[in-house]
Amino acid sequence: MTAVKDSSRNKPVEPNAFAGQKAKPSDAGLASVLGESVALWNKLVSELKQELKIDTAEWHAASPKMGWSLRLQLKRRNIVYLGPRRKSFLAAFALGDKAIAAARKSNLPADVLKNIADSKRYAEGTAVRIQVRTEKDVEVVKKLAKIKIEN
Repeated sequence: MTAVKDSSRNKPVEPNAFAGQKAKPSDAGLASVLGESVALWNKLVSELKQELKIDTAEWHAASPKMGWSLRLQLKRRNIVYLGPRRKSFLAAFALGDKAIAAARKSNLPADVLKNIADSKRYAEGTAVRIQVRTEKDVEVVKKLAKIKIEN
């Protein structure tokens, strides 16, 4: 499997922990895979629902090979996908031109801004991926989610 680049650090990241599985992850399975990072996962999902009014959180798998991710939406608009990895998770965004411009003007860390600038552009938007391992990473994901919602 081709390694995904972590936009926050521009390093390859682990493949999805649930790649190859036909059934969506259980809460216990997710907690087992994430380990201590399950607290960051739960915090991020809870705060996005509270602060940004995310109204849908559903498991999604584009294909069994890609694995499962939690798709967070606001009024049926995809905001961010959370993909479980072993001991961490990946937050993936498709940012449009307005969101990219707003991100450039924001106070996001310089390494995140550089990686946004270096990220590949697709028809759906610029693919930005953040590997979440720390509280700081959670804050970056929340800022990007807010930027996407506002733009």
